[in-house]
Amino acid sequence: MNPESPSAAPGAENSQKPDQREEPVDVRAIDWNRAWQAQLARRGLRKRDARYWDGRAPSFAKAVSETDFSDRFLAILKPQPSWTVLDMGCGSGALAIPLAKRVRSVTAVDFSGEMLAVLRDQCAAESLANVATIQGSWEQDWGQLGIGACDVAIACRSLVVEDLRAALLKLDAAARKGAYIVTVVGDGPHDRRLFEAVGRPLIPSPDYIYTYNLLYQMGICANVAFIEEIRNRSYDSPEQAAASLRWMFEDLTGPEEAKLGAFLKKQLVFRDGSWRLCYDKEIRWAVIWWEKG
Repeated sequence: MNPESPSAAPGAENSQKPDQREEPVDVRAIDWNRAWQAQLARRGLRKRDARYWDGRAPSFAKAVSETDFSDRFLAILKPQPSWTVLDMGCGSGALAIPLAKRVRSVTAVDFSGEMLAVLRDQCAAESLANVATIQGSWEQDWGQLGIGACDVAIACRSLVVEDLRAALLKLDAAARKGAYIVTVVGDGPHDRRLFEAVGRPLIPSPDYIYTYNLLYQMGICANVAFIEEIRNRSYDSPEQAAASLRWMFEDLTGPEEAKLGAFLKKQLVFRDGSWRLCYDKEIRWAVIWWEKG
């Protein structure tokens, strides 16, 4: 051995660790219901009760009327004239109204009495007599509420529940032919620019992948399609814009309110008779559905 040649230190050959690869994660071993609940807890938000949605009923109806989301969802659903449909978490009727014109009957359920009142007013205005409304929630006993079996069950942007598995089981049990869910992708309707403006981190809700993986774990092989929506609501005044956008936050402090107001003062523009943000918000929704039988 040449004493001048570089050599490894004694025992160096044993110091090299073998290739240590992490064990692969088995998606089937993850409790996706608990993962869903953990992400909800991480957000730390209080669940909005019926009174909150009662207050949002008029503006909510206006907001959903300004997009083509319903038409695009119905293109995926392909409703049939013979169907009976359950619309769980129907809101002000963004889907129940157009569905009623295409199917035999719609049972529209929501825990907000004001949302249901707006829906009934729209049905009366359009002479639709095949929509039955029920005030109730995911957590209540559906049998006691009078929610029976239907051909197709829909939950569009309404699966804001703590026990996702229980809700999915209820929806699946109510449907004879198939069930359809619409849920968020990524940030959903939350605007990161607003969160940055007030100085808060945006912790997203658990999105579609939790629901899809839980269905897989439950033995349901679901389909997925995506709807991209470009949203830029119109407002009668800057004050209405601030009041409407405040839904994204809980308990804004005085300084945060001031920051939000300053941001909107810069970003709102008056165009075509109304106020709008100077930028569009792109929202992606996942449509998840499965057939029965």
